[in-house]
Amino acid sequence: MMVLVVGGSGSGKSSYAEETAVSLAQESVKEIVMKKYYLATMQVFDEEGRKRVDRHRNLRRGKEFVTIEQPTGISGALKKMETGERTVLLECISNLTANEMFSGKKANTKMQVMEDIICGIKQLKEQTTHFIVVSNNVFEDGITYDETTTEYIHAMGMINHKLAALADWVVEVVAGIPIIIKNPAKRDFPRASGLRKQ
Repeated sequence: MMVLVVGGSGSGKSSYAEETAVSLAQESVKEIVMKKYYLATMQVFDEEGRKRVDRHRNLRRGKEFVTIEQPTGISGALKKMETGERTVLLECISNLTANEMFSGKKANTKMQVMEDIICGIKQLKEQTTHFIVVSNNVFEDGITYDETTTEYIHAMGMINHKLAALADWVVEVVAGIPIIIKNPAKRDFPRASGLRKQ
């Protein structure tokens, strides 16, 4: 099952995604201890970045995630995992998109970046038991950006669109409240502790 969790900065989407991953891993076959993997895509360049990484590590403490640093080529994380039942949390698409777009000498096109990321996401979805993907809302601030940033935002928009189509569940977290956007089976969603379900 694939779950897409979207939200703005500071919305609580990361906490919700982590609790969802833990809940889904526990709800699976009770006698099997399902491995939980955290795919970290952020590259740290400064003190602010280091603080963000530390905050996310603190959120994960005690939840038994195996962290895999995978800033680009997201499907490459599969080689670093054990085989068998596994729950995977990818945090987050905005960092992955920026890394894929700007890591070379020349920026990759939004179409190339979108195709590469979606191809990797499909591979991960097919080869994991539960796959939770965190992404940011885009196009909400009403600010006009330079051409390069606009290209990045458009890439994010296209990727989010494709992710929503691939996902079994889509949840938007607003001010700490998860709002279910897509739930075709209309089944009860795993409850994440500390967050209210609307």
